[in-house]
Amino acid sequence: MTKILKVGLVGYGFAGKTFHAPFIVNNANMELAKVASSDAQKVHADYPDVQVVATPEEIFADPSIDLVVIPTPNDTHFPLAQMALAAGKHVVVDKPFTLTSADAFSLAKQADDAGLVLSVYHNRRFDSGYLTLKSLFESKKLGDIKYFEIHFDRYRPQPQKRWREAAALGSGIWYDLGSHLIDQALQFFGKPDAITADLGMIRPGAEAVDYFHAQLHYPDVKVILHATTVAAAESPVYIVHGMNGSYVKYGLDPQENALKAGEMPVGINWGHDSRDGKVTLSPDGVELITDTYPNKAGHYGRYYAEVAEAVLNNGPNPVTASEGAEVIRIIEAGMESHKTKRTVAL
Repeated sequence: MTKILKVGLVGYGFAGKTFHAPFIVNNANMELAKVASSDAQKVHADYPDVQVVATPEEIFADPSIDLVVIPTPNDTHFPLAQMALAAGKHVVVDKPFTLTSADAFSLAKQADDAGLVLSVYHNRRFDSGYLTLKSLFESKKLGDIKYFEIHFDRYRPQPQKRWREAAALGSGIWYDLGSHLIDQALQFFGKPDAITADLGMIRPGAEAVDYFHAQLHYPDVKVILHATTVAAAESPVYIVHGMNGSYVKYGLDPQENALKAGEMPVGINWGHDSRDGKVTLSPDGVELITDTYPNKAGHYGRYYAEVAEAVLNNGPNPVTASEGAEVIRIIEAGMESHKTKRTVAL
């Protein structure tokens, strides 16, 4: 009989409710056993049979809990993960992993020393667009990639009074969205040699970074990461140029909006992005031919499937703590680059 992992979810705010709980309860190898929340009514409205406790410590102290999931405010990731690991739990930490790379590498060592799975929830590796681009790169249709630009642009012209936009380390979109874009670039191209970053607060009243434009420096490819909160007009998500052709993709992955709308991540159509990208190729080196390139279906549930396999059967960790730490190291270097107005070696 397959063991069922008993999961303790720390917090039931936007991330816990939207990006974690639906995939945990729909995983055949997991049971959402406990949620730490000050709002039991909110949890029970979605999951009536789940036990709600007042503090994370009550989850950590429960010997029946196998896996702790931490989708809490960024400044709490390190201490909560540290306590969970010390209690002998496997742990999933939402991105950004920690506020500093020192804390991130410390957690990675703690997990390794204890023989525990510590994974970072970089769910955008399971976006339709990312999986489609990965397939395209593997096909070699574009030839050697020379230019890669990725955007996460949104139109949110009014700053909000919430922790994600407060004047504090770990807030703002460089940590929030930059972590996604950096992680994807690392997956496609490996560790860069340096970074040049421009970080801004461009909305009136903004207290945290709401714009960034960064270049990751590699020997053979130009990599641009860009995000803004004042993009009323749509920008491409991916712009890729290779020696044999180009790929351009509009439209963000549909899973977030579906989850926000309360949809459960089930069925054959989940994660299907109907807006295919366009590939332009030159078969003869002269004439250019543009055609659609069909999307792969995304599914954030695959992340939790791989976490379960890692815990139960020593399978590969879908996002290792060291990978999450490397993202934070580059975030820190980007902040230094912006502050000093220079390119920072990595």
